[in-house]
Amino acid sequence: MSLTAQQLSDLIRAGVPMAEDIGFTVDEAGEGFAKTRLVFSDRQIRPGGTLSGPVQMTLADASMYAAVMATIGQVEMAVTSNLSINFLEKPSAGDLIAEAVVLRLGRRIAFCEVRLLSPDPETGEEVLVAHVTGSYSLPGKR
Repeated sequence: MSLTAQQLSDLIRAGVPMAEDIGFTVDEAGEGFAKTRLVFSDRQIRPGGTLSGPVQMTLADASMYAAVMATIGQVEMAVTSNLSINFLEKPSAGDLIAEAVVLRLGRRIAFCEVRLLSPDPETGEEVLVAHVTGSYSLPGKR
């Protein structure tokens, strides 16, 4: 049973209260994907005026979690087993968007990819600022 974007937002915010503190929401979700958002806050920036790496990694990780649960249903004990991130561009001072997809779903592991996007300050177009791959370990009985 897959979950809706609102159900996923509620579930993640209830299970990981920090998600609400950092403004994490699920905008869209469906079989094999989730589009999420981290609402910009001055508290998330680091010297140089960019979003900190840990903030970007948090969004990517939570987005993979949302994509996995959008696919297999409420499996709260799915846990990150690997996350690799490549920072490509400096994000602007605006909401950070993540597009997560499940690349392969096995019985015990899900492989995911996430694109982190930030609005270009001049054009408003979304710019790819980080590319993330990762995997989630799935509990034995779903």
